[in-house]
Amino acid sequence: MNAVTESPWTADESPAASPAAAARPKIEREAHKLEKRLCREVGRAILDFNMIEEGDRVMVCMSGGKDSYTLLDILRKLQKRAPVNFSLIAVNLDQKQPGFPEHVLPDYFKSIGVDFHIENQDTYSVVKRVVPEGKTTCSLCSRLRRAILYRVADELGATKIALGHHRDDIVATLLLNLFYGGRMKGMPPKLVSDDGKHVVIRPLCYVPEKDTARWAQYQEFPIIPCNLCGSQDGLQRAAVNEMLREWDKKYPGRVESMLRAMGHVVTTHLLDPKLHDFKNARATGVADPAGDMAFDHEEFPVAPGLPAGMQVVQLG
Repeated sequence: MNAVTESPWTADESPAASPAAAARPKIEREAHKLEKRLCREVGRAILDFNMIEEGDRVMVCMSGGKDSYTLLDILRKLQKRAPVNFSLIAVNLDQKQPGFPEHVLPDYFKSIGVDFHIENQDTYSVVKRVVPEGKTTCSLCSRLRRAILYRVADELGATKIALGHHRDDIVATLLLNLFYGGRMKGMPPKLVSDDGKHVVIRPLCYVPEKDTARWAQYQEFPIIPCNLCGSQDGLQRAAVNEMLREWDKKYPGRVESMLRAMGHVVTTHLLDPKLHDFKNARATGVADPAGDMAFDHEEFPVAPGLPAGMQVVQLG
């Protein structure tokens, strides 16, 4: 991603290494490094996309999953050193799923001293009534949840709505649209809602899922599973997520490269006439560095895991 100058958002405020720090148990040292990495990556995203500004009231949407817990935790840490003043309010939409432990999130919010709001809306019954048995509930559930959260943001005076989507969610959405929707579309790090009234941000956009999972485990967040969408098998997103996890194991750096590609789009070398006027392309007699050099063979790094002496070559 884009390089940034040093900023309080991304600065490492940890003291220099000391013999005492080196003597700490390995698990503590690893957790400390993970915390620094999370703060750096979230701070970098905030800085790159101007996600949080002076005086913002950031509504952090809390599902009870590992990602939203991590988002709230890291934003609270960054709040102490940020170059701007902003406030946080944690919001949970209780969708009245059977067996949902209503006390878990309020108890957690009280224990850490964060401002919070619980919104009670029975969207579970609506989804179960409208969506035929065996069909995926994600689309309708998302629309209902989004409309409610926008209303709550208005009522609470929130200027930004922070969601817990991480790097892998963003890349998975790109692949889902590519494989099944026939379009190049992912999740933007920052967007304005359809009605033009709300700004939605994704501060975890640079953070891999494995890091939120590790942080949640180390912090022992009281995770609440989703019994609605989380209980459905065979979802296309689940299959894509599994594919990304396998790629991350076998080919380290591949998922990160895909994320970088989303920020380096060459519209003249795709097929969308709305982005480039192909019909009226004419020879001008002036050299164009973005022209047919696209057909030259590019140098790609050697794939990890290949035996010594072997490398990737292009044919044709």
